[in-house]
Amino acid sequence: MTVKQLSLPELADGCARLGIRGVGLWREPVREYGLEATAKLVRDAGLTVTTLCRGGFLTATDPSERAEALADNRRAIDEAATLGTDTLVLVSGGLPAGSKDLHGARERIADALSELGPYAQENGVRLAIEPLHPMYASDRCVVSTLAQALDLAERFPADQVGVTVDTYHVWWDDTAPAQIARAGAGGRIHTFQLADWTTPLPEGVLTGRGQIGDGSIDMREWQGYVEAAGYIGAIEVELFNDVLWARDGLEVLAETAKRFTEHTR
Repeated sequence: MTVKQLSLPELADGCARLGIRGVGLWREPVREYGLEATAKLVRDAGLTVTTLCRGGFLTATDPSERAEALADNRRAIDEAATLGTDTLVLVSGGLPAGSKDLHGARERIADALSELGPYAQENGVRLAIEPLHPMYASDRCVVSTLAQALDLAERFPADQVGVTVDTYHVWWDDTAPAQIARAGAGGRIHTFQLADWTTPLPEGVLTGRGQIGDGSIDMREWQGYVEAAGYIGAIEVELFNDVLWARDGLEVLAETAKRFTEHTR
């Protein structure tokens, strides 16, 4: 999504040229290009699919909507397995229309995970609950902190459900380092993502993620927390940014790789 203006073949070629060996994919461009075609494309390019994004949106109260959400998440698990990644990132979902019940919404996520976790495990896929910044709690994700994400994940085996640590969403939380240690001790850090926090936020806030190094977050500090917790997996860069999307995609890809080198260990 950092360079969503690129086609998947352009992305694969650009990664190969820059020596980038892993890529986190989103379902929409994969679906557009074709699941099997994408799997072949990344294999032929020598790329590892680090994660697939996204499943989730599990907070519906309407039975038919809940059934469709579960079915869509099973499809996402199947897609992840076909692409060869072991991690499906979950954005849990916001409050249903007219609801103010955060606790009830979180419990419905747990109910869904009780069905999806075993199915994911059978297919060699882990579910990674991603807490989103509290500004998204009403409409996108009622899970706002790593503590909340872990309280859900720890009801299930670690090889079924863990968490995503995304700097953009947790950097403000002074309890997050301790929660990262908690997640690491339980083997539940399933992916680690970088994005910077820049202000002012754009209208709608969804596309406000800053290029690494442009904002307020010390990337090395957060990398240190996850490494101290035992994480040795891939580090993804996930930027939703209209300014970056309006630029030449290969230029942005090269810039992002350079910034990653400059701002991580």
